[in-house]
Amino acid sequence: MPRPKTKAELLEISAANLDRLFSFCDNLPTSDQSKSFPKEYMNRNIRDVFGHLHAWHLLFFDWYTIGMKGEKPKMPAPGYTWKTTSDLNKSIQKEYSKTSLAEIKKKLKQSHKKIMKIIESHTNDDLFTKKKYGWTGSTSLGAYLVSSTSSHYDWAYKLIKKALK
Repeated sequence: MPRPKTKAELLEISAANLDRLFSFCDNLPTSDQSKSFPKEYMNRNIRDVFGHLHAWHLLFFDWYTIGMKGEKPKMPAPGYTWKTTSDLNKSIQKEYSKTSLAEIKKKLKQSHKKIMKIIESHTNDDLFTKKKYGWTGSTSLGAYLVSSTSSHYDWAYKLIKKALK
């Protein structure tokens, strides 16, 4: 699917990509749903990928809450830089490694609903005007939301599909 350029597209493609991801995973044999990925994958299984998606939703919520107050959030997370994102992702993987697949699915669905409400609360102009909000730097709020939803869900779908071949 193309990269969303409007509020309607962002809502539609985000929902469609998450539905595709859940449908694919839910229709796998139970043994594949908990199967370990090959060693070259940092995320070791579907649960880890879902935990990763959920954790990045939580990061976005922090950025959004702080940023919309007119303050500058620490991005991607306190103690990390964009250059150390792989270390952050390893920390996320470890954090959710004891969470059950059923529980992380529930958490991901909840955080997705919350992020969709944020999208719904903004206009096209709010979402896609670059530099509208100081905390988004030279890009738009929509770019952060695309990265946290539609494109991230597409990445997860492709990763899981490839890892389970």
